Amino acid sequence: MTTDPESDPTVTAEVERVAPTLLEQMGGIAGLMYSTVPIVVFVTVNSLFDLTPAIVAAVAVAVVVLAVRLARREPIQPAVSGLFGVAICVFIAHRTGDAKGFFLFGIWTSLLYAGVFVVSIVVRWPLVGVIWNVVNANGTAWRKHRRTLIAYDIATAIWAALFGVRYLVQSFLYDSDQTGLLAAARIGMGWPLTALAALATVLLVRRAERIEESVHDPESVESDPGPTGEVAARD
Repeated sequence: MTTDPESDPTVTAEVERVAPTLLEQMGGIAGLMYSTVPIVVFVTVNSLFDLTPAIVAAVAVAVVVLAVRLARREPIQPAVSGLFGVAICVFIAHRTGDAKGFFLFGIWTSLLYAGVFVVSIVVRWPLVGVIWNVVNANGTAWRKHRRTLIAYDIATAIWAALFGVRYLVQSFLYDSDQTGLLAAARIGMGWPLTALAALATVLLVRRAERIEESVHDPESVESDPGPTGEVAARD
């Protein structure tokens, strides 16, 4: 009788292990939400007052977020990275003398990330597979299995598409001087799409690992059920 992967405790434990790891690297749900606060504050203050007060307010909020995470003894690395990112963004806005400059760093970073992910697929070292297997000290044997490599290719392509779409949409709004819409796009195409991409990555990484397990131990994986729900007989 075929075991349902979704009810298999081993598979369930694996998914639960992968998902928190990816989410924790982004600061958890709170970290994703915190990352939008400086953007909202910057655009709001700029619309009500001027660029300089908006710069001060955005940096102040980023510092407060860091202080809150310290006080609550939460991981501070995402908050430190966020403060550093806000500092770069406000510096560019100050240098350009335009509020939309706040988003320029993120726009070009998205293009860079998209390019890196695409190149990694072209050279047959899909970045999702590289990162996952380096973190888990699994070596490079995964690259020898075509189906495993394809699963990692797809996961990497999802991230490449995410960053590519971010760049195209936000660069268009930047060129159109739509600062308000640019802020909305930055938030809307930020953590919500990142969460979806992370979920897709979890599913594809799980599939890739199951494929590798079936290669190393074919007897551990049963045949897929046919259209009638019956398991096909082995040769």
